[in-house]
Amino acid sequence: MKKIIAALCLFAAAFSLYGKPIAEEADRPDEKQNVSYAFGLVLGSDLRQTGLEFDYDAFTEGFRTSVEGQEPRYTFDEAVQVVQAAFQASMARQAEENRAREAKYLTENGKRDGVSTTASGLQYEVISAGEGEKPSEMALVRVNYEGTLTDGTVFDSTWERNESAEFPLDRVIPGWQEGIQLMGVGDSYIFYIPSSLAYGEQGAGDVIPPFSTLIFKVELLEILEIPVQVQQEQGEEGESIF
Repeated sequence: MKKIIAALCLFAAAFSLYGKPIAEEADRPDEKQNVSYAFGLVLGSDLRQTGLEFDYDAFTEGFRTSVEGQEPRYTFDEAVQVVQAAFQASMARQAEENRAREAKYLTENGKRDGVSTTASGLQYEVISAGEGEKPSEMALVRVNYEGTLTDGTVFDSTWERNESAEFPLDRVIPGWQEGIQLMGVGDSYIFYIPSSLAYGEQGAGDVIPPFSTLIFKVELLEILEIPVQVQQEQGEEGESIF
């Protein structure tokens, strides 16, 4: 929400500072149309993420009022408050929809053959398993993985990067920490990690929405020895890797 409000403020500032030069440079109809379309496209790209429905006539009226310096219906501060309230209401609706969607997904997924559910709510599916050593909760491991949302959107993949990943298990989301300890070296699993064991109601940036179940296909390649210096650093509070 802050990012979008900041974008709106930037557009307002840009028009107030550079409106006349842009208008002068865009005297040719084609160029003016191109500039106008580009501004609308960039602004619309951010606004689309809000899930808000717009009255385009009112939107255009407010836009022109600001750009042309006409008498506004609201002061700038009042307008910002209206926008913030609309964003907050929209985010609450989306969060509730995501929560309901996640509950339905996990209930149905947990009924599938081959899917097991732990006491924490973590769901997993064994693709291949052997007799390899299992890591402890403080282990440093090397893995290949691909992370997707339930709609199939891939947000990270070591296979795409052609490079495996190494990380200590005490620095990852709870779903990863629990799930990797179920595996032995050489095993391949699929984890279905509820948002309560991942990024919860906050989500993660623009990539992972609130209340998102994360699906990870994981191959445990190796358990590595942790150097003393790394062990000491792990004892310090740090951000989660995943």
